Amino acid sequence: MSSGKQPIQSSRVRLLISCADRLGIVAAVTGWLAGRGANILDLAQHSTPANAGGRFFMRVEFDTLGGAGVGEGLEVDFDPIGAEMDMAWRFSDATRPKRSAILVSRPEHCLLDLLWRRRRGELHTELALVASNHPDHEADVLAFGVPYHYVPFGPDGKEAAEAELLALLAGRVDVVVLARYMQILSRAFLERLGVPVINIHHSFLPAFAGANPYRRAHERGVKVIGATAHYVVEELDAGPIIEQDVARVTHADDPGELERLGADVERSVLARAVRWHLEDRVLLDGERTVVFA
Repeated sequence: MSSGKQPIQSSRVRLLISCADRLGIVAAVTGWLAGRGANILDLAQHSTPANAGGRFFMRVEFDTLGGAGVGEGLEVDFDPIGAEMDMAWRFSDATRPKRSAILVSRPEHCLLDLLWRRRRGELHTELALVASNHPDHEADVLAFGVPYHYVPFGPDGKEAAEAELLALLAGRVDVVVLARYMQILSRAFLERLGVPVINIHHSFLPAFAGANPYRRAHERGVKVIGATAHYVVEELDAGPIIEQDVARVTHADDPGELERLGADVERSVLARAVRWHLEDRVLLDGERTVVFA
């Protein structure tokens, strides 16, 4: 029998924390959540050794059973705890899909894999657009219901192309994914864009950074090839690593076979990195990452 009361509305929220390690952090956070009547759904934490800086990282996902979400008092209420423990912290609304965009050049395997995973619901994101320096993928992208923009990089047109990309992206997305985008983005572009950029590099970094890694791997006679998803910084292929994986190869595999095998690794590595970022599972630790996968 109905009691006549309105059903309780639940808002799912994530809290991300990094700070110097010390006693009482978990107790303070979980006690604060209990005091608000929140139901903890998932909690992960990690501490680095004291001789490595003694840093603490936490990701906690919870329901605010009274319906209070991000921007409805959580930040104000939590601020005293954050200040007392000198935390870097933020709340994230787990119900709101992050806005994303994909940049791609001619290789299509990572692009199509991300589009397919998004359609299947594996990637919780609002995909604003796909942009490319080639017109090749327009029909495929439009078939997924996503806008496509051709933004060529001419020999003397890098500045103009980046300005056009900024006009499409700045203020409209929370993350940009480079799905085999074969252009080097300038420091000025990254600063003006102001959101994380995730790249897939077709090598197990730091080995074979830069161009033609499969050819160079073949020349060195490697026995495994790999792929690396990382955040983009100004220095080429040097940003914090999110995810990596490898596949075994043999002396009989030519560079074309290495590239074919590597494409499968690239797809899965990039998809995992993007999903973890969208779910707030990646915390930065200087030039490293803590990934609560």
